Amino acid sequence: MTAPLTAYTGARIFDGHDLLTGHALVVHPDGLPRITPLTALPTGAKTRRLNGGILSPGFVDLQVNGGGGAMLNSAPDLDTLRRMAAAHRRLGTRAFLPTLITDTPAHSRAAIAAVAEALHLGMPGIAGLHLEGPHLSVARKGAHDGSLIRPLSNDDMAMLTDAVARIPNLMMTLAPENATPDQIAALTQAGVLVSLGHSDCDYDTAMRAFDAGARMATHLFNAMSQPNARSPGLVGAALDHPRVASGLIADGVHVHPAMIRAALAANRGAAEVFLVTDSMATGGSDITSFTLNDREILRRDGRLTLADGTLAGADLTLLQAVRYMHNTVGEPLERALARATVIPAQLLAHPPEADSVDAMIWINDDLSELHWLTEL
Repeated sequence: MTAPLTAYTGARIFDGHDLLTGHALVVHPDGLPRITPLTALPTGAKTRRLNGGILSPGFVDLQVNGGGGAMLNSAPDLDTLRRMAAAHRRLGTRAFLPTLITDTPAHSRAAIAAVAEALHLGMPGIAGLHLEGPHLSVARKGAHDGSLIRPLSNDDMAMLTDAVARIPNLMMTLAPENATPDQIAALTQAGVLVSLGHSDCDYDTAMRAFDAGARMATHLFNAMSQPNARSPGLVGAALDHPRVASGLIADGVHVHPAMIRAALAANRGAAEVFLVTDSMATGGSDITSFTLNDREILRRDGRLTLADGTLAGADLTLLQAVRYMHNTVGEPLERALARATVIPAQLLAHPPEADSVDAMIWINDDLSELHWLTEL
């Protein structure tokens, strides 16, 4: 006997662009969800009424350093990836890039091997790998270990070219001070998604790197050269280049809401600003401190810092970021949701699967709670 269709009604539905009312999410026996007007529900469908809320694809996060009490840097292996994936799934994230902060070549190779194996095994949630460093600017290192920062070498190029063959969604944050336009072009040609960040470069240098193939800016405004009247810096270049998308930490700590509004208004071209958590070991965990490269990071009052007060990642979920964008920045809810779902997904060479009921979440109307649709 064929399993009945299930029609979820009573909630708004985010289809990737708009928030729809007067529609149902109809789940077919094969698990594929389809959005259908209430006036055209299939005969015999079993109705499951939701009392308000929003149905949306789960979140996609391109910068996740840790979660569930674990940091990728501390143990770049399958167990760490499983802990991170489980923690971020509880927070509504269906796919993410585990992110290795500046570390040794051995740690980079271990992270590449672990993520490649996770992809081979089909580990849920793991979409690829983000290497944030070590080819950054010491002047804008933030919480990265300056002693490990170095120029991009031929050996590094070979390692990355080999890695992207096994990890199609491979993202690399670098600074143009430590990587040439020719190197950026070669990485892009090989399939690496190059992002500029932790850089003190000027506007012209950044634009040359973007023209060479870099397509993103990592955590816009943070750890990068700032704009002024005569020197737009990396911030200005990222917003001015028509093909560059920028990650944003929308937590009320990293970027002032007025600057976020200015960035959204100034962003040029089709490339969009998208939301990231820059989550650390605290994500999905109640721990109050952890270590990175033998340095303690403290969790206090909604922020993560080194002992000297330097910001070190964010104490943030994507649901909180969406709520901040909508309630504080003043962005329409459908745009805020897009910045945490379809926009980052579409930046990847191989976007994560979205056409499954397993990829759908339900969010309550005040954006304070979520559940996976299959677990309601």
